[in-house]
Amino acid sequence: WREYPDASQIEAYMSRELADAISNEDDEAARDVVLYGFGRIGRLLARLLIEKTGGGDLLRLKAIVVRKGGAANDIKKRASLLRRDSVHGPFQGTISLDEENSEIVANGNRIKIIYSGAPEEVDYTEYGINNAIVIDNTGVWRDEKGLSRHLNAKGVSRVLLTAPGKGDITNVVHGLNEDKIGDQPIISAASCTTNAIAPVLKVMNDEYGIQSGHVETVHAYTNDQNLLDNYHTGSRRGRAAPLNMVITETGAATAVAKALPELEGKLTGNAIRVPTANVSLAIMNLKLDNVPNVENLNSFLRDCALHSNLSRQIDYVNSSEVVSSDFVGSDHAGIVDSEATAVTADGAVLYVWYDNEYGYSCQVIRVLQR
Repeated sequence: WREYPDASQIEAYMSRELADAISNEDDEAARDVVLYGFGRIGRLLARLLIEKTGGGDLLRLKAIVVRKGGAANDIKKRASLLRRDSVHGPFQGTISLDEENSEIVANGNRIKIIYSGAPEEVDYTEYGINNAIVIDNTGVWRDEKGLSRHLNAKGVSRVLLTAPGKGDITNVVHGLNEDKIGDQPIISAASCTTNAIAPVLKVMNDEYGIQSGHVETVHAYTNDQNLLDNYHTGSRRGRAAPLNMVITETGAATAVAKALPELEGKLTGNAIRVPTANVSLAIMNLKLDNVPNVENLNSFLRDCALHSNLSRQIDYVNSSEVVSSDFVGSDHAGIVDSEATAVTADGAVLYVWYDNEYGYSCQVIRVLQR
């Protein structure tokens, strides 16, 4: 405005700057959104959707589907978990309850709480919900057969999975292959780790050529683990999560090939669950066709974070004092820690932080918007 030829004409300036927004006659119709599940990712998605309600109201969170808990005040307890979070802090706004109608009212948004044990049993049209996108954040069903159960429910047209899809389900990492979404009825937003590493791997492969690599994920513990030693069907995950580092598997390295087919068969991966509640770290040891020096490599990655078409996915930090908690609430898929970057005789080692809850949820929202 200060640079406008006539600074007194603020209305003319605003009209010019906002011309594309206020003259858009091709606005899309609003779309109903349903959260199936209300765990760590589900509640963060709810927060993000509520925050964005004012931006044209194109994505409307209309309902949350959960299993009936044992408490008589089930809806009150769920609202409380939305209101306060030990990692991400308090909800920014107001939350009230309409228990008679089984609704949580968040910043004026009426969100129906629906109790059901099976996706196909819900008739969403009974609640005025039509042509809805269901975001399945339970992780219970990950293949086409299981997720298709949502499509058998009245009022549902599409399904978005917040976990790696199995079989022929397209795994989408926003920024890389969202053009694959098309009109497919079922889409996966891949995993938090895949979203963190794939954009960095993409730019590294394009610039330097990746011959092979290993990705080690130092991952915060999750609800899948036990607080204290107890029986678990998975190897080692039965040991107390807050007390142990736990070696476990990750499919993220191989799953990258679903978004970046050019890297198929070139990567291996493993994971170590550690006693922190959130924020993880991917260590990528890459063998490269063209090996840069550290300064040039960091300069390239910084440029990718600032100026590339992956700037919403890749962030960059050059402080020698940062630790995991500094990245809680980062909306990027991954953050390159330049102080830890190392170059070897035949490649490079990169350290990429990521908020495996919030950063991933932001990627899911980007896929949802697309």
